[in-house]
Amino acid sequence: MKISTKGRYGLTIMIELAKKYGEGPVSLKSIAQANDLSEHYLEQLIAPLRNAGLVKSIRGAYGGYILADKPSKITTGDIIRVLEGPITPVEGIEDEEPVKRALWIRIRDAVKDVLDSTTIEDLANHKDEGDVDSYMFYI
Repeated sequence: MKISTKGRYGLTIMIELAKKYGEGPVSLKSIAQANDLSEHYLEQLIAPLRNAGLVKSIRGAYGGYILADKPSKITTGDIIRVLEGPITPVEGIEDEEPVKRALWIRIRDAVKDVLDSTTIEDLANHKDEGDVDSYMFYI
């Protein structure tokens, strides 16, 4: 299974909205600028997220987008399914011989478990512990 830019950038939108949750609407322009992404491309991705009920649009001069629910209630699986479709590592699993089918099903279930147990709140609050700046070196 390969996640395209649709899924990756869609997660970026949702993480940015989760970071600003409760502070009011966030514009796609600000998300695009902060992440060096195309605002036009983000506009294409926000529509299916809105149609799926994951985000709400707020009109007006200070409008933008907000999450439709708490960040703790929206999983990465919800987002990936909307933007990428069903989670499956191999097409036509049912046509595989039983030994291979069992492997593909185990892989699919493991990926689903990770996506469905990881919320956008988890991602918004994540601190990169492997970041070079987090280490102090003494000479």
